[in-house]
Amino acid sequence: MRAAVVQTNPRLGDVAGNLATCIARIQAGADAGCDLLVFPECALSGYMFTDAETAMRFAEPVPGPSTDALAAACARTGVHCVIGLLERDGDRLRNTAALIGPDGLIGRYRKSHVACVGVDCFTVPGDDAYEAFDTPIGRIGIQICYDWRFPEVTRILALQGADVIAHPTNSPSQAREIAEFITRARAAENAVFFLTANRCGDEGGVSFFGWSQIVDPLGRRFAEAGADEALVVADLDLELARAKTKEPGDGPYSVRLFADRRPELYEPLLHHEGVRT
Repeated sequence: MRAAVVQTNPRLGDVAGNLATCIARIQAGADAGCDLLVFPECALSGYMFTDAETAMRFAEPVPGPSTDALAAACARTGVHCVIGLLERDGDRLRNTAALIGPDGLIGRYRKSHVACVGVDCFTVPGDDAYEAFDTPIGRIGIQICYDWRFPEVTRILALQGADVIAHPTNSPSQAREIAEFITRARAAENAVFFLTANRCGDEGGVSFFGWSQIVDPLGRRFAEAGADEALVVADLDLELARAKTKEPGDGPYSVRLFADRRPELYEPLLHHEGVRT
C-alpha cells in the first residue's frame, strides 16, 4: 500500500473551501500513486468553535453532501481516504471520521473519548463497537485525536486484524511531547502501521503543531511532516503488520505478539472502582 498523511490548515466554518482543498489533495495523492490518504480531525469544519449552535451549522449527516463529493473524488482517482468532519446525528453533534473509497462510503467512526477542548465541549461521544474495515487495499482501523491516550482502542482494532490505524487529529502545541512517543508505542505494541494526520496553523487562539507521522509496526517513524501544510507519502509493507507470530525484525528469537497475551489476567481493565476520575 502507498499511503499519505495530509496535513492541512482548515479555516473555521469554511466547509466549501476546506472541502475543495481536500479534494485537491486527493488528486495530488492519486498523482503520487497513493492508495490511501488520511486527513486531519474536523478537516472540513475547523475545530475551535465556542458554542454548540454555531458548530451545528457546519455539521452534516453522514452520508451527506461532503462525503458524496469526496466519494466522487475517490471514484475519479481510485483512492481511499479517511477524513474528519462534524456529523449531525439528529439533534446531536458528533466528531466523526469517514472512510471513503472509489465505491463510496465504507464506514464511519465516531470519536469515543472526548476532552473538553474546542468543539468537543459540545459533541456526544460515540458508543458504537470499534471496527476494523475490510477494503481492497488492506484492513483499516480508525481512531480520533484523544483516543490515542487509551491503548485499548488500538489493541481492539489490532485484534480484529487491522493493518493500518488511521488517526485524524487536531493536536495543539501542548501535546507536542506526547506525539514524540505515543504513535511509536501504539504501533509497536500492536504491530500495526500508525498514520497520524494532524492539522497545522492557528485557530481560536490555539496553535496546532502539525508533525503528521507514519510509523511502522516496529515503532519506527519513517515519514513525517514539519509545521506547514504537507502531503507525506510512504510505501507500507503490510506483511510487517501481519507477522504477529514472529519477531518481524532480525534476531535469533521469536515472539507471538497476540498468542502470548494473558487475557485471563486482564479482568481489572473492565473495572475502575477505586480509581480516581
